[in-house]
Amino acid sequence: MARTTEPNQHPTRQAVAAGTSIGAAILLLITGIASILQGISAIAKDEIYVAGPEYTYQFNTTGWGWIHLVLGILLVIAALGLMTGAAWARVIAVVLAALSILGNFLWLPYYPGWSILVIALDVVVIWAVTTWQPNRP
Repeated sequence: MARTTEPNQHPTRQAVAAGTSIGAAILLLITGIASILQGISAIAKDEIYVAGPEYTYQFNTTGWGWIHLVLGILLVIAALGLMTGAAWARVIAVVLAALSILGNFLWLPYYPGWSILVIALDVVVIWAVTTWQPNRP
């Protein structure tokens, strides 16, 4: 008799997702640290960021700096929670990665290359954390 498996319960997919979840925690940590540095740079009015033309979601770079600093600190905390295997960290990581996607989408006019990279990393983090089932062998 053939055994049927649901698509999310395939052993190979679980192994990839588990490995990617560890990678996701590391990526989340790196993204958080980079966001902290990005926020500090924007708060300090560094010359790296150039305010472009006015657009609907415009804040000054100091305002964006505080947003990135706080989000970065929260991302680092969630990453450390993921590394310890805390159940709360999975939910928080997905929510914060989604907020990071939104924040970096709105940050696109200031630093488009970095924003696109962080959005892509956050998508990988969300996929890995939501696909991995830690109670599966």
